[in-house]
Amino acid sequence: MAGKRTWMSSVAGILDIICGAFALFGSGVLAIIGTIGGAILSQVAPTIPPAVVAVILSALAAPLAIMGILAIVGGIFALQRKGWGLALAGSIVAFFGSWFLGIAAIVFTALAKEEFE
Repeated sequence: MAGKRTWMSSVAGILDIICGAFALFGSGVLAIIGTIGGAILSQVAPTIPPAVVAVILSALAAPLAIMGILAIVGGIFALQRKGWGLALAGSIVAFFGSWFLGIAAIVFTALAKEEFE
């Protein structure tokens, strides 16, 4: 059963959601740059197919988007104080959205373990 409620799990959840939003935004930027960069590169270096740039940056954007979604889901679980393991996993992948906020989220989630069901 959940123990005493403190501010730590709420702050960890909010930080997870913020870092997840950063990661989702970054993955969108990578996908857009891949599309535009491929078109520009085909004008500068016609020997390189534009699809190569798009595929490479999409290969980077897809895992970043998945990590952003996991960080947001972990943040929601931290706010609800359910599923400490998923909340901790969300905090760990939140590190990739913003390392400073991600470290704080990991620490707060770990310290608030007693609050989770």
